[in-house]
Amino acid sequence: MADIHGAFDDLFAAVPRALADLLDAGDAGGSVAVLVDGVPVVNVWGGYADAGRTAPWRRDTLVNVYSVTKTMTSLCALVLADRGVLDVDAPVARYWPEFAAGGKERVLVRHVLAHTAGLPDWDPPLATEELYDRAAVTARLAAQEPLWEPGTAAGYHSLTQGFLVGELVRRVTGRPLGTFFAEEVAGPLGADFHIGLPAEHDSRVALTVPPPDRDEEYASGPGPATRLRVRDGNGPAWRRAEIPAASGFGNARSVALVQSAMACGGTVGGVRLLSPDGCARAWEEQFSGENRVLGMPTRWGLGYGMFGSTYGWGGWGGSLVMIEPETRSVVAYMTNQMREPAEDTRGLEIVMSAQDGIGAMRK
Repeated sequence: MADIHGAFDDLFAAVPRALADLLDAGDAGGSVAVLVDGVPVVNVWGGYADAGRTAPWRRDTLVNVYSVTKTMTSLCALVLADRGVLDVDAPVARYWPEFAAGGKERVLVRHVLAHTAGLPDWDPPLATEELYDRAAVTARLAAQEPLWEPGTAAGYHSLTQGFLVGELVRRVTGRPLGTFFAEEVAGPLGADFHIGLPAEHDSRVALTVPPPDRDEEYASGPGPATRLRVRDGNGPAWRRAEIPAASGFGNARSVALVQSAMACGGTVGGVRLLSPDGCARAWEEQFSGENRVLGMPTRWGLGYGMFGSTYGWGGWGGSLVMIEPETRSVVAYMTNQMREPAEDTRGLEIVMSAQDGIGAMRK
């Protein structure tokens, strides 16, 4: 069995076993955290931070969590909504006047958070290096016409959602999304999560490992679209850039800590990020039905996927966070090992391994 490091409550012994099973099956490395009432009951890690299996995964190893970053970006918008400076029922153009071009004057802030704004990609799609110019990519979104009547359909805004929410945050606060997150969320909580990673942390990064039999040219998404290769995600330009939908770097401990605010009515570790009503707003269903981009049924709240009484989202490559307000719990699994999406059930397996322990704590 793979060596697992860290600590866990005896009620949660199934969680490190589940992580060990994944490593024994060939995964490079990963970390898992479970928080209940904002208190860690699992914080474990194991495996390696590199494809060659020479650098061990450590307690402070960071990994690109890709679209799990959306939960952090959406949280920033919810914090501002709770403070009364961002109205989710207002048109985006109230805060970003240029956005009204192309017939988008009726796009609401809530449409952007729920992937129903009709802007799932740029037309034409961008090259990866173009994503590093925030002003240019947001200007193109502001000028673009929506693909459908906003609010009537959902299509996963894989990269655009982060730029749309990030620009709203910037217009309201005068600060880039990554700076706002660092100063208003990660900093107060002491969470080791970064949107736009300073070079000083590069030595802690576990580079993404492509799926078996794939190389670093392996890319996200099919067909003509703005796509990301593993090679791009592993490069320093990507780490430095602020891609609010996908360039977050952290580990299971930091992701679970931040999202525990959403599980615990807005306050974790004595730090209040938002009110209980502000948290509840996130779980109001915005859309349920076929997703035009993913080709499968999805349910969306304000920035979070909805799965019964559980909320959260996953990232390209397998990382996942799930939040359950009813039990005030969060399960986070972060990995550097990709698998083919159609075959990847690892995050669900980790979440399920924690359920007996969470249930026992709630008896």
